[in-house]
Amino acid sequence: MNCLNCCCDSGETNELKIEGDVGADPIWCSRCGCNLDLEEVPISERLTEELLSWATKYGEWIDWNKDILLPNGMELEDEFNQIGVSLTKGVKQEIGGRYHIKFIPSTSAKSYANRKSGFR
Repeated sequence: MNCLNCCCDSGETNELKIEGDVGADPIWCSRCGCNLDLEEVPISERLTEELLSWATKYGEWIDWNKDILLPNGMELEDEFNQIGVSLTKGVKQEIGGRYHIKFIPSTSAKSYANRKSGFR
């Protein structure tokens, strides 16, 4: 089985998670949490571009200057997660036989909503 370089003791992984985060490629090692270079993942150029475009939209539901959730933040995050599910299906179709792949949805809007409600 083909493996990707990561920070695990073995130095490689075939367990991947797709997750958005600020300023990071959206593919990570599921075991050690190492952010993987998307260019090294053996997927099509089209899917690579779609994942990169999706990843740049992470956090668009947050006003980073004011550190608050936008009024439609929950809906924006839900849409982001729905696209992530779809992209994960595409990755699984292309390389799912060689890698274990899961999607981790964003929950940051819920965290911001709880802060507004006084929960921390």
